[in-house]
Amino acid sequence: MTEAPATSGGRGKLLIGLAWAVLLVALWLWGKEGGGGIFAEPTTGDVAAVGRPGERALPPPHEPLAAAEPRTIDIKAAHVRHARIIGRGLDSSGAVAPPPYDRPGDVGWYRTGTRPGAAGAAVLVGHVDTKSKPAVFYALSTLRPGERVRVARADGAIAEFTVEDVEVVTRDQFNARRVYGPRERGRAELRLITCGGSFDRDSRSYTANVVVSAYLTGVRQQG
Repeated sequence: MTEAPATSGGRGKLLIGLAWAVLLVALWLWGKEGGGGIFAEPTTGDVAAVGRPGERALPPPHEPLAAAEPRTIDIKAAHVRHARIIGRGLDSSGAVAPPPYDRPGDVGWYRTGTRPGAAGAAVLVGHVDTKSKPAVFYALSTLRPGERVRVARADGAIAEFTVEDVEVVTRDQFNARRVYGPRERGRAELRLITCGGSFDRDSRSYTANVVVSAYLTGVRQQG
């Protein structure tokens, strides 16, 4: 999810086939299975929780919307403001293409999957940093349950999602069905994903992914 910063010893664009590898291959497999997996089991093993609902009451889900393509995303708590969302498909290796490295402020949406706000789990991915500065999802891991994510859509609606969980998923524990499958049937859900953990100099990739799970709790009109 990143092109490495200059201070990391010239990690550079070799990350394009490595830092994304676990995430993207898993997403490809999930897509082939139809994305229909439901999961509700607790987090265990090497999947570490960054944020949990705990005692904080979360709002009830909003009824899913009709499908419409996303345009921009705002996450006030993570300092993301009007970031452009671009549709991404699969590349020649069968993995979804990440946002271009010369556009670190963009967020990639897996356009073959669910539209944000529609029933199912929509997947958005972004870089964590560049060679010289933070990228769009640099502060993603700081999100906490109850914080809001707003996605402006092509139909004029702004879909408001509430964060319910933040996890750091290690490469060897990345389970496509668990990460990408909707948590509750019939809900409109969102997955925000970037690189996490530490940088492994031997494999020239990050050791984990940050996965933020949110669900639709409100809708308003743009303007």
